[in-house]
Amino acid sequence: LAPWVPVVGLEIHAQISSNSKLFSGSQVQFAAAPNSLVSFFDASLPGTLPVLNRRCVEAAVMTGLALNCSINKRSLFDRKHYFYADLPAGYQITQQRVPIAVNGSLSYSLCIDNKMSQMVTKTVRIKQIQLEQDSGKSLHDDTRNQTLVDLNRAGVGLMEVVMEPDMCCGEEAAAAVRELQLILQTLGSSQAVMAEGQLRVDANVSVHHPGEHYGVRTEVKNINSLRFLAKAVDYEIQRQIEELENGGTILNETRAFDSKLGCTVPMRDKEGKQDYRFMPEPNLPPLILYDAKSLPANMNHQQVVNVDWIHERLPDLPSVKRAKLVERYGILPEHSFTLLNEDGLTEFFENVVKQTQMKPKKVIGWILNDLLSYLKQHSLIVKESPVTSFLLADLLNLLEKKEISSTAAKQVLAELWKGEGKTPFEIVKEKKLELIQDQKELEQICQAVIDGQENEVIMMVLG
Repeated sequence: LAPWVPVVGLEIHAQISSNSKLFSGSQVQFAAAPNSLVSFFDASLPGTLPVLNRRCVEAAVMTGLALNCSINKRSLFDRKHYFYADLPAGYQITQQRVPIAVNGSLSYSLCIDNKMSQMVTKTVRIKQIQLEQDSGKSLHDDTRNQTLVDLNRAGVGLMEVVMEPDMCCGEEAAAAVRELQLILQTLGSSQAVMAEGQLRVDANVSVHHPGEHYGVRTEVKNINSLRFLAKAVDYEIQRQIEELENGGTILNETRAFDSKLGCTVPMRDKEGKQDYRFMPEPNLPPLILYDAKSLPANMNHQQVVNVDWIHERLPDLPSVKRAKLVERYGILPEHSFTLLNEDGLTEFFENVVKQTQMKPKKVIGWILNDLLSYLKQHSLIVKESPVTSFLLADLLNLLEKKEISSTAAKQVLAELWKGEGKTPFEIVKEKKLELIQDQKELEQICQAVIDGQENEVIMMVLG
């Protein structure tokens, strides 16, 4: 039998980094007291109207430009109807027909056979980016057999990034989402912290034989970690292959990933396709964006969003940052990936380089092999490290000046990790770890050793 071809597409919901919600003035804050950040509009009280948040529009444009999308100068809002307890209006305002950005691409890199030295770059097409509201949150209380609703999240601005089915395994899916996460964080358009629900992934998975049409797909919903995403996709691919090879059929259904069991489980089937009854949002006019050419001369710049103005102010994206690190410091490309993947590590590395005489190629070894392994061992992030960039630079200067050996430097680093407030120099003195530079002193030590081992010396002389 011909091998199976897996096909993976992703839909990613990124919470926009904004002080207020997409269509109301309610504050956006993680873990606030339940229902403490709910406006009349969020609660869908009659007569309330949406007012579009300019910041959310700018964040979506910025993200679209960074993902090589075409920005629609005229986009539309729609109502998508469905009935959940945490959706008070009975519909979500989204952009189904004409989204804000379309036809982009995202390049990402992944290791071959888990070897950082062998990396391959792939590209996934971006179908569209649309602005939409988040729903509230249902909290199930099993002991009392009831469900509580928290509307703090209702109406928070989301960007839905729809990726074409250009991936074939969990590793590719996780690498693409990680690159997107870094881009969003670099732009500041989303904090994209998965643990706080600011980046949620739905994976569409199917399998087919080469040359055949795509198979029936299942959707694995609301995956909230890169590790779980890779596991969920790989499990679902294997499940579908086994099901088909055993003569079964794949249902077009929604599934969830159970992280404890390491498998996907059915949620609800999609056979009776839900009719969302899309309709134009009557309370919002088309969203009009401008560029330098189309911007009317008498227009108040505070009242419009200028795509060219945003484009000019885009920061260096992760791919550019990596290339600059390699060029500026002469480090290996795979090291640049590690520096960017760990939050705050690039800044730490550059601060050490500025303060030490050691070459960057040597510095990177100490940071990736020693400091990073300490941090991982103690489940700490870079900002929580008791060894500051200043202390590490101080230690590496002692090593570079040949005042201590490499072995002694590792001992000093272990002492610094205790966070007792001592400097590397103080630890070296206290532990007597200095290298002896005086030749006469060395000769005296050697002579004392020889004098104390007369029998061994005679044996050596006699062979």
